[in-house]
Amino acid sequence: MIQSPQDPLPILATAVVPWTADFRFDAETFRRQVRTIARNLTRHIYIFGTAGEGYAVTEAQFREIATCFSEISEEENVTPMLGVISLSLPTIAQRIAWGHSLGYRNFQLSLPAWGALNDRELDTFFAETCGRFPDSHFHHYNLARSNRVLTAVDYRRLADAHPNFVAVKASVSDPAIIRDFMALAPRLQFFFTERGYVEARKLGPCGFLISLASVNPAQAKAFVAGDDAFRLQAFEGVAAMGKKLKEIHGGCYHIDGAFDKMLFRVSDPTFPLRLLPPYEFASEADFDAFRAAIPPEWRQRA
Repeated sequence: MIQSPQDPLPILATAVVPWTADFRFDAETFRRQVRTIARNLTRHIYIFGTAGEGYAVTEAQFREIATCFSEISEEENVTPMLGVISLSLPTIAQRIAWGHSLGYRNFQLSLPAWGALNDRELDTFFAETCGRFPDSHFHHYNLARSNRVLTAVDYRRLADAHPNFVAVKASVSDPAIIRDFMALAPRLQFFFTERGYVEARKLGPCGFLISLASVNPAQAKAFVAGDDAFRLQAFEGVAAMGKKLKEIHGGCYHIDGAFDKMLFRVSDPTFPLRLLPPYEFASEADFDAFRAAIPPEWRQRA
């Protein structure tokens, strides 16, 4: 589990994948990204979530990028998490086994999305992941793309069955759902994005799954360290950025990475915006419009 006495309010961040013009992995830019996040924001970093194009990479790309991430994580004292996404449960298990052999012990799971899993299938999925690797820790990414959003009832049953199932990424903002989730802490550690985090912190300590706030690491850390009133005020700027992103894309692109690559590019002006085909991604003009719309309190200081 990420949480520790030294890190009671952890920030969890993604490292997205930079592609060259011919869609090859840009290892040096990736390493620079991980260093930037580790030194300025958090040392709890994951790859291959939905924003990290974990759904899109080939087996060769998966291994190349995961190996690079493992190496730079060791250099920067990062706690690395390896995301695993596939429609195939055997492929998921094989990727976990390979990551385990490389030294990974923190894994992020997303449910297979071809069809919504029923309860028996859900139990099988966790048995073949958490159950097969008892010395590893598992996080679940609870998102609608998987066609089944898990509830507190689901999580209580799964946590009882698997001691190494330790955390959940939850992009929710409904106060009732957040209360249900937080009632399962500290057995499960929940990570909420900005809007949900404002609500969850009223109830107790939890993890911060950083998204829009990553445009300004110092302000993001203040968002975590501040009181409820400060978070509520700071969230106004986050909401304004979210509104601008929706306005910019206008339905042209819908993959998380298109947004997350723009967010990191605020910190690294040379970071490429490309996504693997066939998915559309943000243009240079899109990024310029977003950067210009960042509220003053969320702008980085030189």
